Amino acid sequence: MIWMSWRQFRTQALVGVIALAPLAAYLVFTGLDIRQAYGRYRSRCVAADRCLDAMSQFQDDYRTRLLLLALLLALIPAVLGVFWGAPLIARELETGTQRLVWNQSVTRRRWLAVKLAVVGLASMAVTGAASALLTWATSPVDQVADNRLSTILFGSRNIAPVGYAAFASVLGTLIGLLMRRTVPAMALTILTFVMFQFLVPNLVRPHFLPAEHLTMPMSAHAINQARSLGSITGAPVVKGLSVPGAWITDVSELLTAKGEPLDRKIFDECFSNAPKAGSTEGPYGDIAVCLANQNVHVDIDYQPTSRYWSFQWLESAFYLLLARLLAAFGFWRIQRRPS
Repeated sequence: MIWMSWRQFRTQALVGVIALAPLAAYLVFTGLDIRQAYGRYRSRCVAADRCLDAMSQFQDDYRTRLLLLALLLALIPAVLGVFWGAPLIARELETGTQRLVWNQSVTRRRWLAVKLAVVGLASMAVTGAASALLTWATSPVDQVADNRLSTILFGSRNIAPVGYAAFASVLGTLIGLLMRRTVPAMALTILTFVMFQFLVPNLVRPHFLPAEHLTMPMSAHAINQARSLGSITGAPVVKGLSVPGAWITDVSELLTAKGEPLDRKIFDECFSNAPKAGSTEGPYGDIAVCLANQNVHVDIDYQPTSRYWSFQWLESAFYLLLARLLAAFGFWRIQRRPS
């Protein structure tokens, strides 16, 4: 049964290996290039006042390229789930070839278990190899940036992508089992997987471990470090704050000294008609000065970056658990289906 499943799957596996080869070569090239550049920029750190600018320039040189590579790796589990997982059962149910196996000594559950194991392990191996190469290639930049818990970077490094691959392959297989049509199953697989990849980082991952809390006074300088002010609802919020060595998971509205939300009328007045203070600092200038004069602060929930590996293991376990639950449902379903 294992040999037969491998023979059915070998073409897809060969295509996956061939597709991975140029990516692997490019990652090796990129990793060597990054290490050479890192050495050049580190040589500027002999003068302490130049080191910060040098490391900032080092990150800027590779930011776009590494972001695209992270997005590309995030697509690998999805593509494997669509082209390896979804057709795995759906194609056989469409053609009826599964009856040749079921009418012999192989049980339906064993048939499904072997297919899940072959495709699941292959998906995990391919994704794990790509993730290991990307993690190695980008390690100097990641070390300098120290933002490994950010959504895109976290999902493209180390062991988390392996969990995604396991989930995607089982998800595609189960959808194919339920829909019994290959093309619709492929479409639904990609939609469902993308939905999970959006929901988990935003709604689940921040709560794997209890968050730490801090209160940050909003001085004019702190406000000018923010990415944006306000929202489409008009709430007095500050977005894009940063805390060294931390992943911010939640930021309150601007709060007064009494802990109450800043009055929206005051916020709007500062935003649209701030008193002229002659400030030229940052993007908000007099607006930041006006808000800072209200003695405001924000409450921040964050996860320290020291918890990075805890989150990697927890998220991998979460996706593996989802894969196991889907597989269990598939075993139940295939036993009940009469044909």
